[in-house]
Amino acid sequence: MAKQSNMDSTPKQEEHSKRQERAERILDAASELMQRWGYRKTTIDDIARQAGVAKGTIYLHWKTREDLFRALLIRERLNAGKDLMQRMASDPEGGTLHGMVKHACLAALSSPLLKALMFRNTDVLGELAHGEFGKKDFEQRFEASKVYLELLRSKGMMRTDIDLPEQLQMLTAISSGFIMINQFLPAEYQISDEKAVEMMAETIKRTLEVRTPSPSEEQEFTTTFGQVFENVREYDQKELET
Repeated sequence: MAKQSNMDSTPKQEEHSKRQERAERILDAASELMQRWGYRKTTIDDIARQAGVAKGTIYLHWKTREDLFRALLIRERLNAGKDLMQRMASDPEGGTLHGMVKHACLAALSSPLLKALMFRNTDVLGELAHGEFGKKDFEQRFEASKVYLELLRSKGMMRTDIDLPEQLQMLTAISSGFIMINQFLPAEYQISDEKAVEMMAETIKRTLEVRTPSPSEEQEFTTTFGQVFENVREYDQKELET
């Protein structure tokens, strides 16, 4: 009976693999069209044509158009999370607060759709820019920052003459300010995203950090943040599969 069960599992595994491959192809098509035309102008018919599937096939994966685009943003966030962990692991200062925030911003900004979400760009994302997904995305990033700040404060890495809630507000204001400022400046004063993130990281370091961690502390902090990220990743993965 066990052998028969194993034999039966192979077709199921193949079917699951085909379903996943098809879903990825649909999401790839949705991503390309969304960046080209924006959320409001991209239809299920367009996506089906681009992906080379029947319109009804898309509804085998997602019940609504909104569910499809929500899955697309979750996939983007998962990919950015993997990118973040790789960046942190390869940077000697990746485990510091300024290093973590720098790489989190660079990973997000490298995704046109996540960048649009950060900027609340309604031309690209439509109502998704101000919807429930954007709110949850900010809440998850804020909670991850809180856990990390608590750890760094307990290890004597951060200023303790400022309360944690105030530090979180300062951290959010600094990171958001450097990312958003270009749109308010004359053209000759605008800088690249990469330069803005470098300036942001330096400001965080000078404003909130009090000492440089040892290599062993760097490893501990990176590992701890990896655990926080894993919790977020598992939540996103479950959301993607529902």
